[in-house]
Amino acid sequence: MSLRRCHLLLAGGGICAWLPEDRPTSGRSVAPDAREELRVDPEPAAGVRPVAPPAPPLVCAHGGDSTNAFPNSMDAFRMALDARVDCVEVDVSRSSDGTLLALHDRKCGNPKDIPFSSKIKAVTTRFQLSKTVRNQEVPKVEDALELISQSQSVRQVILDVKVGPPSFEKGLAEDVMSIIRRTNCKNCVIWAKSDDIGRDLIKLCKDVMVGYIVMMDWSTGRRMELVRIEGAKVAGVYHPLIHEKLMKVMHRNDRKVYAWTVDDSDSMKRMLYEQVDAIVTSNPSLLQELMQEIRTECMEDGFALP
Repeated sequence: MSLRRCHLLLAGGGICAWLPEDRPTSGRSVAPDAREELRVDPEPAAGVRPVAPPAPPLVCAHGGDSTNAFPNSMDAFRMALDARVDCVEVDVSRSSDGTLLALHDRKCGNPKDIPFSSKIKAVTTRFQLSKTVRNQEVPKVEDALELISQSQSVRQVILDVKVGPPSFEKGLAEDVMSIIRRTNCKNCVIWAKSDDIGRDLIKLCKDVMVGYIVMMDWSTGRRMELVRIEGAKVAGVYHPLIHEKLMKVMHRNDRKVYAWTVDDSDSMKRMLYEQVDAIVTSNPSLLQELMQEIRTECMEDGFALP
């Protein structure tokens, strides 16, 4: 790997971001700006102090390690914590009796009536054959947060709030804030596809970190507005939409960019190239391995780490 390929040093984790000769692409259809070549500055002249590099992105486990365990299960969270991820994303759904569950499904009945065995039938056979999850119950969000809080590596927890029947947005922000306070989750960031939830959370507590989702609006065929919800600090952006200009706009407006959901190595490389602030992935081990490979190659080629 040439020095040009190790141009960006991500100091926080001592990792060199890999800049290939051809800009990495995800293989998906992306905006033209996302395919433009970025200019790579020449090596700094002797005696010139380089600009401080950005920190490496957070490795954020989507529903825990949901490649090797059932998403949002306690096993998935434990596997992610054992891998020492920086960040864990927990899906939050509200049951008909008001309980907040770590579950992606927006249509929840009573939590006592939702064992994992009833959900397994709809899951791909790789989980049925390789993982024992039939006797587990859907965890409560509070239990998941208590488990995650025991980790020494996790710096951020994302609560992805799902809006659904029977109550939809009614009182949902208050219920989420109640969990935040009870668990004292000071490193939680909360987002939802409903901007109303974000606005309600900010009204309830100015100190809570709130985000919002940027994706395609399939009703119009256009990308959602980039900068919105006054007071929000994070945007969860659908990763094929991310490119250099988007990153500049978001950072100029004091928004961090968390890319979701990035599960293949080519897309991971592209997100490292774009210098996103976090990468949400169902396969955190693959992302960690990729980042370690890049670090090792840079060091082997004489790119000194601080």
